[in-house]
Amino acid sequence: MNLSYWEIKTWLSNVDFTIIGSGIVGLNCALQLKERFPKSKILILEKGMLPQGASTKNAGFACFGSLSEIIEDLKYHSEEETIKLVKKRIDGLSLLRGMLGDKAIDYQALGGYELFLKSDTELYNTCLNNQESVNKLLYPVFNAKVFSFEENKFKFQTIKPKIGFNQFEGQIDTGKMMGTLLLKAQKTGIKILNNCTFEAFSEGSDIVKIKTNSFEFSSSKLLIATNGFASKLIKQQIKPARAQVLITKPIENLSIKGTFHLDKGYYYFRDVDNRILLGGGRNLDFETEETSEFGETEIIQNKLEELLRTTILPNTELKIDRRWSGIMGVGQQKKAIIKQLNENVYCGVRLGGMGVAIGSLVGKELADLIE
Repeated sequence: MNLSYWEIKTWLSNVDFTIIGSGIVGLNCALQLKERFPKSKILILEKGMLPQGASTKNAGFACFGSLSEIIEDLKYHSEEETIKLVKKRIDGLSLLRGMLGDKAIDYQALGGYELFLKSDTELYNTCLNNQESVNKLLYPVFNAKVFSFEENKFKFQTIKPKIGFNQFEGQIDTGKMMGTLLLKAQKTGIKILNNCTFEAFSEGSDIVKIKTNSFEFSSSKLLIATNGFASKLIKQQIKPARAQVLITKPIENLSIKGTFHLDKGYYYFRDVDNRILLGGGRNLDFETEETSEFGETEIIQNKLEELLRTTILPNTELKIDRRWSGIMGVGQQKKAIIKQLNENVYCGVRLGGMGVAIGSLVGKELADLIE
């Protein structure tokens, strides 16, 4: 592309910080950098028309992990590490809410629930038996009991008689959150170039040369915040994980309110605008879903519809309105990777499906690496 003098001068000259990805992490990183370095020139490169990945495609769960997820985490992390993971998620949500305000993101503290299918006897008993020990473990973080069990007041079918409840879980409007973040960034003078694909970089003595699909330019610092897509750009322990979602058309007299988890969090659903949003199922086909390509598959979409019609809303007339997918970044460890890679290159990736909870904090910590 032959750029004009004005384009180069305004957007691509004397760039202090270039951030790859305009999702939750990238925008929060840019805002933190602008606060610390008010006179700096910050450029964000986004390969999509809208923020790609998971930031505009997630379910809007303001959560930190269901009881079964935390029990599972304790198999691969020490108690201290697990507490730190939960604390990071709580701190991240507090940062997000404090920065944007609950009204701007439509935050609702409706609580979170965990369902257990009738066939999940072992998992159900494990959660019942470990409920008190997990509550004790998390008490220093919340100063209250987090998890309890109650009657199935929503009349779900094909599940165990008791459902788990978490009083500290909430939900947000993902679109409003991202719209507010984008507006906030633009108001501070942060520049965002959409439909611009980052391809490669090379470091000089005090600059980073950046190549995109359309042009090349230089920046003092490069910060990579592409989460699930990062495996194509940097050599870190991260792999993409596709999450498939569907949403119904509006349903009359929908009484389901809150966020819901099923099968160790591999399935999740919530109410939104008198609809049910339902996602998950990558555990049905891990190999296929370890991809950075968007798309839906029959095996997962059929399972989501089956759960919807037999467990969540049995004997209810409903229609599917839309289906989509998002790309997460996961790894063997759930701790995000926030580190300096080279002299002038940094990354904040691998959010482990907890982008809403920790994205703001990861962005801040990424920006804080700059001295």
